[in-house]
Amino acid sequence: MEKRKALILGGKTGLVGQALAHEMNKDWDAICPGRNDIDVFNAAQLDEFIRDNKIEFIFNTVAYTQVDQAEDEQESALKLNKKLPSVLEKVCSLRNIYLIHYSTDFVFDGKKNTPYTTQDVPCSQSVYGRSKLEGEKILLSNPRDKLIVIRTAWLFGPFKTNFVDKIISLARRKDNLDIVHDQVGSPTYTIDLAKYSLKLVDRETSGLFHLTNSGQATWCELAFEAIRYAGLYCKINPITSAEYPQKAARPAYSVLDCSKYSMVTGSIPRPWIQSLREYVYNYQQ
Repeated sequence: MEKRKALILGGKTGLVGQALAHEMNKDWDAICPGRNDIDVFNAAQLDEFIRDNKIEFIFNTVAYTQVDQAEDEQESALKLNKKLPSVLEKVCSLRNIYLIHYSTDFVFDGKKNTPYTTQDVPCSQSVYGRSKLEGEKILLSNPRDKLIVIRTAWLFGPFKTNFVDKIISLARRKDNLDIVHDQVGSPTYTIDLAKYSLKLVDRETSGLFHLTNSGQATWCELAFEAIRYAGLYCKINPITSAEYPQKAARPAYSVLDCSKYSMVTGSIPRPWIQSLREYVYNYQQ
């Protein structure tokens, strides 16, 4: 059986992109170009690359993700998070190929206290969140059968430094750490995210989805469990967001409801704590 051909933007260096490349290694023919291999903002060049390589699916994991820096670099954030999805969708629509685009929980303001569904109206508090939302709006304003937009959150996983890596590294050197306890979200293992994303593609579905591991946690709880699984001792001191001021506002509550994903695929994402244990045991020992 001939393998499906995919283009993974961010597949060489991105946290989600590399996880996708890892999971697609056996059953897909995935191409992961570097920044100098193709100008993704040049529609003609992108179209030629797609034609020459017979691409059937594009996974866009490229984004401007420096949340605080985005407050001062709005144009740079909009270029990657708004303009790029627009270019990709135009090319994919003309070629009638699948586009799978990743977005974020930061599109919400965090004022709810129950999980956000895909029906909830976004209202971001940061430049980063607004730029990602603008990208979503462009894509979803012209819905088609071969478009999937995936909102995810609080990523950890192999191949690139992330929050869990940093916490474990600090815990090896320090006796105690101050960690924010009044932000609640959905920790997500990138390997699981990649697997679940491919399940959506296998169902030939389309539309907007929320996709994370199940359950919720504060940054404080995530840090505590990561340190525990790493077999370390480091005291965690819970602090408020006000005690750890950052330039960009973060949603106080951004847990995502993944029931639409479960309805389409018939599967429920596993708890984040199981995925965290697997990640620490496999990649942090």
